[in-house]
This record gives sequence, C-alpha cells and structure tokens, in this order.
Amino acid sequence: MAAARSMYHERPDYRVDLLARTNLVTARLDEVLLARSRACLFVDEQDHGLAIYFPEDAVDFSRLERIDHRTVCPFKGEAVYWRAAGSDGPGVAWAYPEPFPQVARLAGYVSFDLDTVRTTIGAGVFTGVRP
Repeated sequence: MAAARSMYHERPDYRVDLLARTNLVTARLDEVLLARSRACLFVDEQDHGLAIYFPEDAVDFSRLERIDHRTVCPFKGEAVYWRAAGSDGPGVAWAYPEPFPQVARLAGYVSFDLDTVRTTIGAGVFTGVRP
C-alpha cells in the first residue's frame, strides 16, 4: 500500500471537525459491550458525516481482534482495523495510530462502524468549562 498522503494542501477548504463531548456513549455488537466513555470525540467530516471515536482505554479489546486490513484517508491518514473476536467477518472498528497533524487528536482513539455496532449517546455532563 502506498504511504498516506495528505490532501489538505490541495483542499484547504475540506472540513474534519473534532468535537470533544461529555455525553455517555456506548458501543455494542449485539449485546456485547465494546466501549463506554464520557470522553469521546464526535468527528464531523465533510462528505462522510458523523463518526464517534472512543479513547483506547474505554474499548474492550478482548472483544476485538486486529485484522490485516488498512485503508488510507487523504484527510486523516492510514487506518488499522479490528473485527469481532472469534469471527471471520469484516472490520467493525478502526483507528488512525499516526493521523495527519490537522487531526492529531485522533491518535489514541477508536471508532466503530455505525451500521454494524449499535452506538447510543446519553446525556452530557456540565463541567463549567469547554472541552
């Protein structure tokens, strides 16, 4: 696979907004809890819509297994994937271990396929400060 190449210099108008939230967010595959956190990033990417990224320490990696699949996003970098542990299905989670500088906050976060993994968003917590 070719090295990830950023397209920000060609599309400086392209938006990938990373929004820190205190909402309680959970991710379940069937009834199995994969992640739970109040420190998620809601990522609103132009042309892709909303994705929710969980801090790595909020993800139960015993329920996932790494697969040999990678993709490249010209605005986030190279992604690595996991599938449900013990399955031979496709990836249900991904991360950008070394994201481009414009989205550096994605490092250390994992997202789930919203068509496969049921994600719920609960109420947020007022902290008195903006995240």
